Amino acid sequence: GPSCVPAADDGRAVGEAIAWSDTRAASEAAELEAATGLGAWQLAILPAALWVERQDPARASATRWYLNSWEWLAFRLSGEARRTRSAGQILADPESIVAEGLDAAKTPPTVDAGTVIEGLTDESAATLGLARGTPVVAGLNDAFAACLGVGLLEAGDAYDAGGSAGGFAVYADRPIGVEGAFGGAAPVEDRWFVGGVTSATGRALDWLAAATGTTAATLLDEAAVVPAGADGLVFLPYLAGERSPIWDPRARGAFVGLTLRHGRPELARAVLESAALAIRHVAAPILAAGVDVREMRVAGRPAGSETWNRIKADVTRFPVAVPEVVEAALLGSAILGAVGVGRQPDVRAAIGAMVRIASRIDPDATNQPTYDALFDVYRSLHGRLDEASHALGALP
Repeated sequence: GPSCVPAADDGRAVGEAIAWSDTRAASEAAELEAATGLGAWQLAILPAALWVERQDPARASATRWYLNSWEWLAFRLSGEARRTRSAGQILADPESIVAEGLDAAKTPPTVDAGTVIEGLTDESAATLGLARGTPVVAGLNDAFAACLGVGLLEAGDAYDAGGSAGGFAVYADRPIGVEGAFGGAAPVEDRWFVGGVTSATGRALDWLAAATGTTAATLLDEAAVVPAGADGLVFLPYLAGERSPIWDPRARGAFVGLTLRHGRPELARAVLESAALAIRHVAAPILAAGVDVREMRVAGRPAGSETWNRIKADVTRFPVAVPEVVEAALLGSAILGAVGVGRQPDVRAAIGAMVRIASRIDPDATNQPTYDALFDVYRSLHGRLDEASHALGALP
């Protein structure tokens, strides 16, 4: 998330969802940030909803609710539309942007994540083969769910979101403000988070596999035998624009340093290293603000690769912990469900009962000079290439 699902009163989706990676509402997001003083994290799907209201009036007129993807699923299951928030999360008030053209009545009442919305409807129960009235518990953004699923509890606990997009967050014992990063209340009491999300670090490997006619598994095997630094090759994973920390929806991906020596294994290694370099890029200003990282827990499909996990440890210099369940957002949702139906007394207890670490990886100091030099190049490239990238994106 946030992926916006315009929905009719009967739960039917009105057209396709507008995914979180879709940049069509970039101007609406900038406008709403200026109007409310809130960042993208707090605005969530409202820029996409405003885009529909302005640009697709037929669709807007058929829409009763604008919902996040998990909110829409809960609506379909329970028949009750609700906007959900995690503990302490600040969300933009739809009433505050009515003047911009958004119908505030299309945002449903707000409930806390981890609370029961309603029971399964007769139709949903029959479709799923479950008992009528089975509790439907309010969920939350996949990034927050993953924080629970990897077991973040204390200040200094961090995680790599993995998955299609990627990202980094760390817990603190006080609110932390870092320009270009997200910050706010963590989904655990008395903790705050600061971090950022990227756009396509996970999908970049799938893209390369499709482009070279092979599989992601083959690329992982080939990359494992290439030394650190990919023989002087660096990849910018801006295949869907980029979010943190450069916030440029018009950014484009690039291989920089290509020579006749480079083949598919080096390309694969550079793509894997780019995900780790992106984490370090997000984390750098957070560390400069005085936040310590004790350990970074990895999540999502990339966490199933020991090669990728070792690269992330070496590039970031963070000790890496691999949970038994790497689909952390899924486990985090189960944790919320357990609390919602009373199987666990609270989120902390549920994390203690349901999260286990399978292995840990310490950074290899011998690769530090290579990765320090590579990172210096990596973070300089957007400023050097952004004008060209924007010009290419403007071509007919």
